[in-house]
Amino acid sequence: MTELSALLFGYHSGKANYDLLRSNQLQMPSLLDRIRLNSLSFRAPHGYYESEREKGNDFEVDLEASGHFRGSVNEDDLKATFDYEKATAITAEVMNGPSEKLIETLCLQIGERLMEAMPTLNHLNVTVRKLNPPVNPPAASAEVIMEWKR
Repeated sequence: MTELSALLFGYHSGKANYDLLRSNQLQMPSLLDRIRLNSLSFRAPHGYYESEREKGNDFEVDLEASGHFRGSVNEDDLKATFDYEKATAITAEVMNGPSEKLIETLCLQIGERLMEAMPTLNHLNVTVRKLNPPVNPPAASAEVIMEWKR
């Protein structure tokens, strides 16, 4: 059993746990930093039905990126963090690009492109939300959430 599992599962006394942490003999796992972009708004010609693709629909996209971004602080280095201006541009290219029938396709394209373009990402969640989808009874939105991990 490792010292970490002993600590996490209580196989050392409280004093021993404290001593291990204080002496730096036990390293706690590194936590990831998160950056979120919420409700990027688009009017775009996507939808399953031809009438939706002709008149367009309103969409929102949420991005949540995780990685070790704290190092960017000392140098003000966008390459060491989640460059949300770049992320917004990539998302806009997909959303304003060729018409797609499914929000799942849009979500997949956004996520794949972001992971390829941003090597600092360890984890990414992308949500694509169609506002007022054509369903009865009416719904405020329909959304898909996809996740990527390195």
